[in-house]
Amino acid sequence: MNGTMTGQVTIRKCEALEEMQACFALQKEVWKFADADLIPVRMFVVAAKIGGQVIGAFVQRNDKRNDERDDETELIGFALAIPGMRNGYCYLHSQMLAIRQQYRNGGLGRRMKLYQREEALARSFELMEWTFDPLEIKNAYLNIEKLGAIARRYNVNQYGITSSPLQGGLPSDRLVAVWGMKSKRVEAVLANAPRAELECRARIEVPAAIYEWKAEAATRAQALAVQGSNREQFRRAFAEGLSVLGYERDEHGNGRFLLGEWDEARR
Repeated sequence: MNGTMTGQVTIRKCEALEEMQACFALQKEVWKFADADLIPVRMFVVAAKIGGQVIGAFVQRNDKRNDERDDETELIGFALAIPGMRNGYCYLHSQMLAIRQQYRNGGLGRRMKLYQREEALARSFELMEWTFDPLEIKNAYLNIEKLGAIARRYNVNQYGITSSPLQGGLPSDRLVAVWGMKSKRVEAVLANAPRAELECRARIEVPAAIYEWKAEAATRAQALAVQGSNREQFRRAFAEGLSVLGYERDEHGNGRFLLGEWDEARR
C-alpha cells in the first residue's frame, strides 16, 4: 500500500530497520519508560514480518547543512499492531500509537488509525482492538466518538505499575476498544452520518482535574479514588450487559462515558 499525504505529513508502512529504531526512540521520548518497560526494536521488526502493522507518520526534513541529507524524512508518529486470535477469529491488536508532542491535537492520531483501518481491510482483517486508559479524556473521546469503537471489557492493572510518569503511579487499568472496521456504526461515524439513537443506561464521569491529581503526589489519592470508583462502575455495567457507546466532554473539559445495550445487528 502506498503512503498517504495528510498536509505536510506522509503516513506509510515502516520497513527499514532504521525506521523501526526510530519508532523505538519515539516510544521512549513519548512515554519516558524505564528500559524494562520498553517494547524492543526486534518486536517492531517481528510485527512487520508476521502480519502485523508498523505504520509511521513522517515529515520532510530539509537540512541544508549537508546536501546528502536534503529531502530526508523524520518520524514524528507510529502505530504498532500485532495479529491475534479469539474464538477462532483473527483480528489485529493495536498495541501502541505515539505522536511527538508538537504534532498532537491536530487530528494526526485519527488519520493514523484510519490508515491502519485501510491497510487492515486490504488484508481482510475486519476487527481491530486496543486498550486505553479510561482516565485519559481526549483519548477516550477519539476512540468512541471520532472512530466509533465500543468498549465492553475492563482490565484491572493490565501492565502493573509502569515507569511512565504519564501513568502517575496509578494501576494501569485499561478499557478494551473494539473497532468493527466494517460495521454500520463505524462507517456512519467515519462518514459523519446519523447514528442509531443511544438509549443511555449509565454514565461514568471523569473530571478534567484528573491530570493534575495524577501528576502531584499530594493529590494522587484523589485520582486513585476516581479510578477505583469508576472501575467498579464499569465492571458492574459490563456484567449487566452494557457497553460504552458514547462519550461526552463539557465546556470545562470533564469527560463522561455513555453506556447502553449494544445491538450486534448494527455492526
